[in-house]
Amino acid sequence: MKSDERDVALRVLRKAGWLKDYPVELAESLVTEGSLVRLNIGEWAQAEGDDRSGLFVVVKGVLHSYCAAPGDREVMIGLAEAGAVLGHATRFSGGPRLVTAVCVEPSVLLEISETALDRVAERRPEIWRAIASFAYANMRSAVRMAAEVISLRPRERIAARLLAAAGGHHETGSGPNPVIRLSQELLGEMTGLTRKTVNVHLSAFERDGLIEVGYSRILLCDMDRLRAVANA
Repeated sequence: MKSDERDVALRVLRKAGWLKDYPVELAESLVTEGSLVRLNIGEWAQAEGDDRSGLFVVVKGVLHSYCAAPGDREVMIGLAEAGAVLGHATRFSGGPRLVTAVCVEPSVLLEISETALDRVAERRPEIWRAIASFAYANMRSAVRMAAEVISLRPRERIAARLLAAAGGHHETGSGPNPVIRLSQELLGEMTGLTRKTVNVHLSAFERDGLIEVGYSRILLCDMDRLRAVANA
């Protein structure tokens, strides 16, 4: 790994939410033991059902996660940007990969194998706490998404999903406003709604000044009012 690539990967890990409460030496150990993987648009980082274990940390780019659904369909359930983690460690969760992760733009991932994780743990045993923390966060996100689909009406559900996406998978817009990199069609998949239904509600949000809709991007202009909608 070149020194400039190492510096970029280290900056991303140091800013990642799941590592923010740990010493910088933990991120340094992960970068040292990991290896960079470059993927193009349309390439898979992992496939649902793969037996391969270990982690991928997104250093650059965006990936969409899909899982199998009845009727031989695949449904998008999330997106991963810089700092996000894909995969799992068998110490906490056995079994094959749970989702398929596909690059939607050229991406760079830090791959950390199960063996590499064991080497990191010899020097920095707190890695297991960090992994348990993001595994719990992923589980909480999945439960929350299920609760939204079951309990919320379409308007509330869309607002809640936009807020959830802004919680960790976004880029900075003008000022403090986050930009969600997500098309209306994919937002429909994540909320169990048709593209037409999503379009109707997003248009209403835009007229009310809550958001601004662009090409595969949604700028959140008024987070407080979106929360009021989601909690209505």
